[in-house]
Amino acid sequence: MATQAGRYYLPEPSYWPIVGSVALLLMASGAVMWLNQVGAGPWFVLLGLAVLIVMLVGWFGTVIRESEAGKFNKQVDISFRWGMSWFIFSEVMFFAAFFGALFYMRVLSVPWLASGETMELLWPGFKAAWPVAGPGLKEMFTPMHAMGIPAVNTLILLSSGATVTWAHWGLKKGNRGQLNLGLFLTIALGITFLCLQAYEYHHAYTDFNLNLTTGAYGATFFMLTGFHGFHVTLGTIMLIVILVRCLLGHFKPDHHFGFEAVSWYWHFVDVVWLLLFVLVYWL
Repeated sequence: MATQAGRYYLPEPSYWPIVGSVALLLMASGAVMWLNQVGAGPWFVLLGLAVLIVMLVGWFGTVIRESEAGKFNKQVDISFRWGMSWFIFSEVMFFAAFFGALFYMRVLSVPWLASGETMELLWPGFKAAWPVAGPGLKEMFTPMHAMGIPAVNTLILLSSGATVTWAHWGLKKGNRGQLNLGLFLTIALGITFLCLQAYEYHHAYTDFNLNLTTGAYGATFFMLTGFHGFHVTLGTIMLIVILVRCLLGHFKPDHHFGFEAVSWYWHFVDVVWLLLFVLVYWL
């Protein structure tokens, strides 16, 4: 049915969305119990995470088997591309909200809080300079600088964008060795980035007295870099799955959207980091 011209493949009804909903319910309930110091909270979170992993493996496995069986024709491929495009657009809007919050604080809020006689009475001595914890907060901290780990991580992510593109060229040429090596290098660079970011966070907490409670700067810094690190983690996991599939002989030079979707996502992560490096670390 799927391989015939003009026909669109419709999968059988699936129970995996229900399994995923149960996983999210377990994790959310566990998180609430954990925050309220209920002993079973962490166990519910772990159980929910385990169920979520089972759902991901099962659901993705179903889609992979359908793809390898040749059930996805050109129309399905187009719908997949539109779906991934809208997903990345939603991620763009997600980060745009946080960058917008950073802009509001730096350009509008902080200068306003330091202007006028009323503000001087409320927060005497407050200066409209960035980075700042905020009015009324006297905690001393050291802001993060662009040189050092952030600059190295920028080079790492830019290099990873080049290696995943090189892998894509290998796939289109039918060069499986280049494909597998390029993916392996991309994964290694992604893991290196995450390790360096974890070290940077430890350094910020222990040596710079910089954490989530350090007012406006601390909150925006960790929210932006933390969510980006989470996306790098997801992207690395997806790349590992794609590498395993490549080692199993999946994907063809003219039929490999699974690979392309992950590479799109990885390039999106690269672009977000460049904005972070300039707007959070540099300026």
